[in-house]
Amino acid sequence: MTSKMKFAIVGAGVIAPFHAKAITANNEAEIVAICDIKKEKAEHLAEEFSVSKTYTDYEDMFEKEEIDIVSVCVPSGLHAEVTIAAAKAGIHVLCEKPLDITQEKMTEMIVACREHNVKLGGVFQRRMLDAAIITRKAIQEGKLGKLVLGDAYLKYYRSPEYYESAGWRGTWELDGGGALMNQGVHGIDLIQWMVGEVESVFAYTAPLVRDIEVEDTAVIAVKYKNGAFGVIQGTTSVYPGQETRFEIHGENGSIIFSDSGFQQWKFLDGDETIPKVGNSEGGGSDPKAISDEGHFVFVDDIIHAVRENREPFVPGEEARKAVDLILAIYESSRTGKEVKVNA
Repeated sequence: MTSKMKFAIVGAGVIAPFHAKAITANNEAEIVAICDIKKEKAEHLAEEFSVSKTYTDYEDMFEKEEIDIVSVCVPSGLHAEVTIAAAKAGIHVLCEKPLDITQEKMTEMIVACREHNVKLGGVFQRRMLDAAIITRKAIQEGKLGKLVLGDAYLKYYRSPEYYESAGWRGTWELDGGGALMNQGVHGIDLIQWMVGEVESVFAYTAPLVRDIEVEDTAVIAVKYKNGAFGVIQGTTSVYPGQETRFEIHGENGSIIFSDSGFQQWKFLDGDETIPKVGNSEGGGSDPKAISDEGHFVFVDDIIHAVRENREPFVPGEEARKAVDLILAIYESSRTGKEVKVNA
């Protein structure tokens, strides 16, 4: 029997239990240590998942423990520093979204992992949704013909208490943004994964309701590299939170789906039965209410990426694309101008 992959978790906040649950459920993995700057948080998570070792310093943990893979679950603006330290210690990385919050940091962490020959995988579990996979396949097969519109509606609710629950939430320094960088990043990743990369944006973003530094509301006009246009709306300011919704239209058909499945699947060359799909991401009003199925897939994927010496489902270069787009959106909002992505 192949020995189990030894995992550590850095950061014992809201998302860490999703990683812990996925790791402990995998027959090829085990958690050997958990780290958080708040000792009691690390100990609480460790007790819940029967982990014997806890730390408050991840570099100390990397030095003392035998670790194959680390799940990086710290605030967004700290992803790069943990990842780079792991890479230097020869540890593979499964990093929560977003990859980090600046282009410079993302580049540094990607380079560090390449230089030290470790895998870097990002977590974008919406790519595992049946509706997204089916839609992407239909687009790639040309069922919609020339693409015309690709829209993403990402309308979440996060209460004032949510932003007050941790000092880093709603800050430029550690959250890197608001409704787009934290919540909407999943949908922004997904619309590009399905429709294609974005060429340029024109955006309005602002904190219209919440008392935070960053945006709680955003509206963006999008031009894709393939010539299609689109709209992205992202909020944490609407009550109640809505199902995320994606609308993709081409000259020969339209596909619309949300968290509850397909609403439209119609093509010019004939009617087709709307595909039945079962899984949903959720989390519109409660960040703890997201499905945990995607994390099971990503944990298993990073294990096999290491064993088979292949790229993870979402390698660092791919995981950064959503952040690159969001950073262009922020620049457009600040300057009042159309901004090219990665110009």
